[in-house]
Amino acid sequence: MDARKFTERIAYRIRQDEHDLQGVTVLRGEHVYNCAETDRNVYFVKSGQVKTVMVTASGKRCLLDLYLPGNVFGELCLTSTRRTDTAVAMTDTELVRISHRRLLRILDREGLLENLTAHLTDRLAEQQRIIADLVTMESEMRLAARLLQLSHRFGQRCDRGMVISARLTQEELAEMVGTTRSRVGYFLKSFREAGLLESSRGSIIINQPNLASYVGERLALSGGLV
Repeated sequence: MDARKFTERIAYRIRQDEHDLQGVTVLRGEHVYNCAETDRNVYFVKSGQVKTVMVTASGKRCLLDLYLPGNVFGELCLTSTRRTDTAVAMTDTELVRISHRRLLRILDREGLLENLTAHLTDRLAEQQRIIADLVTMESEMRLAARLLQLSHRFGQRCDRGMVISARLTQEELAEMVGTTRSRVGYFLKSFREAGLLESSRGSIIINQPNLASYVGERLALSGGLV
């Protein structure tokens, strides 16, 4: 079972049991949990938007991931008693909180415990890759690759491409790729001129074939892997 189907199964079960679970309201800018604190809960996003952030050993602040309604996050609490990242509400957000013990019981009941190890391994590997990209890839390439990833994960098709449904400011994109807001603005302008994306009413519309070709060609030239 791939990661998306696994988390969809978890989300479906949380929805079914929602009346027995604790609802949580987190205002924009407030933290759901903090790095290094003990928090053994998993969260389901009912409404709003959440980001997870990590600070590297060199002091760089890295936006690891985004979570929209229907997404589950915080499952790495199953690997450690202390958080390695910080979760922040990007808008006023409604969550459902479920303890790790109850989640394990649900996974056992659904026959998903065997898939759990592979899922957690993939999540840890993804975090390590993001941190490694911060020090091995140039910032323009990191931005292109993350935009392509976001279009596959959150994109909604329109006549001009894939609209990224997650709302992101240039500051948040800069945080995502470890550079400055001004450089993100410059890169986005270059991408628009090259026909890789469009901006419309605060949203980003990705031309997936063109952006994928751009990322692939640049990685090939640098000796990287797609």
